[in-house]
Amino acid sequence: MGKALDPVCKMEVDVDKAKWKSTYKGKTYYFCAPGCKKAFDENPEKYVK
Repeated sequence: MGKALDPVCKMEVDVDKAKWKSTYKGKTYYFCAPGCKKAFDENPEKYVK
């Protein structure tokens, strides 16, 4: 499926291998690490533009 940008740290994440993801307002976001996912889940509006 390709690559996605981690909205927290801006690292490139391989969508097919991503272990951490969240869905917010119907869109799936992928994360490089659990800390990035946690930060996003606590305040998604900070990272969604």
